[in-house]
Amino acid sequence: MSNPIRILHIVQRMEAGGTQAFLMNLYRNIDRSKIQFDFLVEYEEKEFYDNEIISLGGKIYYTNFRKTLNVIKFKRTISEILKNHPEYKIIHIHATAIGRICTDVARKCGVKTIIAHSHSNNAIKDWKNYPKIILRKLYTKGPTDFFACSEEAGKYTFRNKEFTVIYNAIDIDKFLFNQEVRENIRKELNIEDKFVIGNIGRLQKEKNQTFLIDIFYKIQKKKDNAVLLIIGKGPLENTLKEKVSNLGIDNKVYFLGNRKDVERIYQGMDVFVLPSLYEGLGIVAVEAQVSGLPVIASTGVAKEANITSNIQNIDLKDSIDIWAETICRSNVKNRNSVEKLVRNSKFDVKNSAKFLQEFYLKKYYGDGCNKNNE
Repeated sequence: MSNPIRILHIVQRMEAGGTQAFLMNLYRNIDRSKIQFDFLVEYEEKEFYDNEIISLGGKIYYTNFRKTLNVIKFKRTISEILKNHPEYKIIHIHATAIGRICTDVARKCGVKTIIAHSHSNNAIKDWKNYPKIILRKLYTKGPTDFFACSEEAGKYTFRNKEFTVIYNAIDIDKFLFNQEVRENIRKELNIEDKFVIGNIGRLQKEKNQTFLIDIFYKIQKKKDNAVLLIIGKGPLENTLKEKVSNLGIDNKVYFLGNRKDVERIYQGMDVFVLPSLYEGLGIVAVEAQVSGLPVIASTGVAKEANITSNIQNIDLKDSIDIWAETICRSNVKNRNSVEKLVRNSKFDVKNSAKFLQEFYLKKYYGDGCNKNNE
């Protein structure tokens, strides 16, 4: 059998985020004797998934573009990688802001297949983001193929261009409810007799954890046994911790950082809350539903994340009281009841991995030309 073809994924960094979790889910489930993933990132620091990537046979090309913002040097770096590795006939871009830069270089280097992948359905209205908004518009000029994590994300980024939706799929079996795991994780975290509210996501403005803390402050006044689990790290970590401290609820809010066992954490929760300003999809809402949790999400979360009847979307313009009351009333009697439904959904990673594998092979070899990899 010939060597696997190598796909170069271009990402900001392989941190513990939704896009990165999606890529790793694909990577773990794709046939790595046929397809190998490599990654080019915008940072020079090692991140959450780096060791696992190496263990699976992948390569990581570190740059310091985010620190220097030196476009000429960044183009030279990409060009050198592509010229030194002509095996990269396919590049898959997940970083919208640098998408046009990468596309231009890849075309000049003779890369035949350039995939632009949208993972967002909005942007914070802030002058700091105007360059990103402009770059997003330029992002659509040059790629050969267009993917999106939802219809909303595709329409937002690609406008009138045709695109294929590939949902941010997960390993269903990992997240299904398990009573024994629930009891163990609640014991580990010393929350056995608590009403546990959970949130998972990077600690940054668009995830809106500041608002979540305001909601929780109201809830804990009504439910003395309420606690809040916040999983993730990010630029707002110290700000959020300071807010919690100022409100005097340090003993009720658990900042758990990045975890490699989030599937276990879901089991210990009683309700999952996702008040994001916007989400390309909101994969954590899907994971929470698969684990049988009731989910309270903002209307900024794509509707395609609603795969069960256990999710409710609330407008961020609604009052904190409405959010708090809805969360306190949420309940799922039988958390195992969703298994059949979620297995029939479009979020099973095995199906997504199979689709992408066939897509890559067809693009690489052409129709009927991949016999050595079958």
